[in-house]
Parts: sequence; structure tokens; C-alpha cells
Amino acid sequence: MNKKITKKVNNIINFPKKLSVIEKEIEAIIFAAAEPLDIQTIESKISKKVDVEKILLKLQNEYSDRGINLICISKKWSFRTSTSLSSLMQQEKTFEKKLSRAAIETLAIIVYHQPVTRAEIEEIRGVAFGTNTLDILMELNWVKPGGRKDVPGKPIQYVTTDDFLSHFNLQKLSDLPTVDELGAAGLIDNTNIDSAIFGTGKFYKEKENDKKEDIYSNIDEMLSSTLESEDKK
Repeated sequence: MNKKITKKVNNIINFPKKLSVIEKEIEAIIFAAAEPLDIQTIESKISKKVDVEKILLKLQNEYSDRGINLICISKKWSFRTSTSLSSLMQQEKTFEKKLSRAAIETLAIIVYHQPVTRAEIEEIRGVAFGTNTLDILMELNWVKPGGRKDVPGKPIQYVTTDDFLSHFNLQKLSDLPTVDELGAAGLIDNTNIDSAIFGTGKFYKEKENDKKEDIYSNIDEMLSSTLESEDKK
């Protein structure tokens, strides 16, 4: 007769043992510290004398599979975020920085004189400026190279971009205020300023194109009316 052999299945989960009072002290001291601590410093803060290094190694093992690890660097101990989770701790911040006076003046000159070369910008401002001034405006994507001027040396000309219009809520360049409008708003004293500073007429190209379109439409109307009158004859 065969005997049935029964085995007891142990379903009990072995949780980590509870920490002793001194282990909790060491854990708390390291957690609250503003900087990594060496063993001597930890020994000076606990309630009784124990093998601190042995306890630290035990705690290090306890925290090895957690989101926070106990690590030792240059014989100093501290809690750090697990390296496998470091990507979750990254935070991007946007810092607002005002444009320098040189950048604002340069932008204004490009806006009202475009296309304009670096030399022309410096001539209007009356001073030379660093290369980073234009770099900042191009990094913002408000200004871009707009071809080369047909003169000796073929210097690069600069113009504004669609992002510039979008940022300042403009539909087109002709929506920008004129020197008279700026004066009326009290932003400048147009009695003591050369209006040429605000452009040479290129800025009004869009308005001129609009006028040309109106002229052509009038010519079409005139031609059609002339043809109709001849047909009636």
C-alpha cells in the first residue's frame, strides 16, 4: 500500500525585518542632512556606540531596489534618487530675459529699413555692435539673412521673419506705426528726429503693391466699358 506524502506549502511572504532604534537613527540622520556625512559625523550624533559602517551597509542593501538609494561617495553617505529614475527628476524651466538696448535698436532699424546690411545698421546707430546682437535676434527667429546687396563685397542684408509679425500680432509690415503715429502716441518727439530713421520707403512696399492692384482693376473696368460701348455702336 502506497502512502500519500503531503507537503505543507509555505505561503508566508518574508518581509524585511524591522529596523532597530539605532538603525532608524542613522537612517534619519542621513536623510535630514543637507550634505553627505562621513562615519565619524554619524557616530557623533547617534545615542549609543555601534558599528556604524556595518549598519550603513545593511541600509544600503535595504534601499538597493527602491526609488531612493543609499550611496557612498568619497567615504561620505547620502540618499540619492535611483539612477534608473533620474530622467523623471529632470525639470525644464523657461527664463525670460530682456533684450539689450543694442538689440532693440538693431531690431527697430531692421524693421523699418529692411533689407539692410550690418554696415548700414551701424551707420544709423552711430556705433558698432557685437556680433552676438544679431545672433540673439536670429536665435529668436525674428530676423534672418535676406540675400546679398548688389554692391562691392556683396554684404548680407537682414530682414524680419513671419515669427516677428506673429510675436507682435501684426498681419503685415505696413501695420507698423509710422513716425507720425509714434509721435502722436507720445512715444517719440518727432519734431527733433529725422524721419529717415524709420525707413526709406521700402517699408511701404506692401501699400504700394495694393495701390498698383487697384490701378490695374480700374484699367480692366475701363477696357471692359470701352468694349461694351463699341459693341453697341
